Amino acid sequence: MAAFGRNNALTMATHLMKTLTGSSRSLSGIVSSEIATSHTQKWMQDTSKKSPMELINEVPPIKVEDRIAVCEGDSNPALGHPIEFICLDKDEPAVCKYCGLRYVQDHHH
Repeated sequence: MAAFGRNNALTMATHLMKTLTGSSRSLSGIVSSEIATSHTQKWMQDTSKKSPMELINEVPPIKVEDRIAVCEGDSNPALGHPIEFICLDKDEPAVCKYCGLRYVQDHHH
């Protein structure tokens, strides 16, 4: 059933692409390479905006009282990412592999 849904969606998307572009090319390779590459090149050329990594690095490390931080990326589950449990045993900030947020253990001495 799932394979039928994917194939049907691909057929519909290919038909839509043909209608919009007037091209008989299939979607294979277009979406993943041509559109993504041109979008990435355009984005990389615009130096007036900060990159996502520059923006996330401006967020100070989040202090956590426990040894384990739980990162969801956002308080709204629809906008976040899979839950990641991050060990904070080291002195340097631990980084979430999904969103780049940094966490440190807040020692109360």
